[in-house]
Amino acid sequence: MDEKSSYTPRGIHPHGLSRAQTLIIAAAAGLSVGNIYYAQPLLDMMAHEIGMSSAAIGLIVTLTQVGYGLGLIFIVPLGDIIDRRKLIIAQGLLLATALVIVATAGAKLLLLAGMGAVGLLAVLVQVLVAQAAALATQAQRGTVVGTVTSGVVTGILAARSFAGTVADIGGWRAVYLTSALLTVVMVGVLVSVLPRQSAEKNSERYIPALFSIPGMFLREPLLLFRGVLALLIFASFSTFWTALVLPLSAPPLSYSHTQIGLFGLVGLAGAMGATCAGRLADKGFGQWTTGISLAILLASWGLIAFLPFSIAVLLLGVFLLDFAIQAVHVTNLSVIVTLHPQKSGRLIGGYMVFYSIGSAIGAIAATATYSRSSWSGVSVLGATFSAIALALWIASLLSTTAKRPARISECSRE
Repeated sequence: MDEKSSYTPRGIHPHGLSRAQTLIIAAAAGLSVGNIYYAQPLLDMMAHEIGMSSAAIGLIVTLTQVGYGLGLIFIVPLGDIIDRRKLIIAQGLLLATALVIVATAGAKLLLLAGMGAVGLLAVLVQVLVAQAAALATQAQRGTVVGTVTSGVVTGILAARSFAGTVADIGGWRAVYLTSALLTVVMVGVLVSVLPRQSAEKNSERYIPALFSIPGMFLREPLLLFRGVLALLIFASFSTFWTALVLPLSAPPLSYSHTQIGLFGLVGLAGAMGATCAGRLADKGFGQWTTGISLAILLASWGLIAFLPFSIAVLLLGVFLLDFAIQAVHVTNLSVIVTLHPQKSGRLIGGYMVFYSIGSAIGAIAATATYSRSSWSGVSVLGATFSAIALALWIASLLSTTAKRPARISECSRE
């Protein structure tokens, strides 16, 4: 298989992307990915108006994540086949349409279908990341991708604050109508910012490109290991953020959606600190950065379990949870892209499928667990996902350590 990009951008300034272009793409990526998370602080409002039970309302988040996973498989690889700029524009307009459908849905099935479509089209964020990397020069690529990734993290964590504030003012439907309007504006800005390209295609086709993705993960144990870690940490992440609105909005706390959304800002502070993980990974400390972060993630659930008793302790747990998850996520991306830089787009797409599966599992398991075992059950569930991830890391470390003496012995015989 040809490892070159399916098209080579032409007519681009030799300096690659300007700082302003990079920031605009980062903002667009954050806005796109935020659509996946708006529903989390709004689940009780949506359940009440649509007529869904608290146990079943997790389907809204689950179907969004399922749609996102399908988009990673079937849409993101299109960027290797067709002009990615045109793909971005088309996705943006279709995403705005799906958001309007959600905002105006009057029946459960239409709402669920609309949320699935929002997830499917929100993979625009990954297409934007790939486009930024393609347009950047080799010297600036790391900085550009890092900036865009920061926009993604900001979008994920700020989404809850945005959704809660807008919902308190105009209801949950106003959140999706506002996002639809912002998405249309975003497309207009991207049309003027993204350079036009001439597509220089190779012989690779869409179906072979799709089938190459699982093969890469099955052939490379390290890729599969990092993918499974992503599944587990984002199952833990989704468990917390999906279930959080339920105890906070109920008596005796009875927080408003604006107040619940502000919890995302605590997570944002943790995510900003996690940028250190990328630097450590670049220096060769990715393995230990992962292990320490997974231990912090597990410990964070001990603090999160204090929700009925202490909001201050809970906030510290939120900070540690988001810090640890983003640290592992950044390290995972650094490791997998380093393995095959020329296939980074497909590797990121495949890796994010694990992320989406984990998020979907966490969402549906969290609401079902809360309805049966309240917040203590949710805390045990999140800690279980985290403990399994840490156990896998320890097993991987022991396996690697055990192989080293054998390699040394083989070298000494030679």
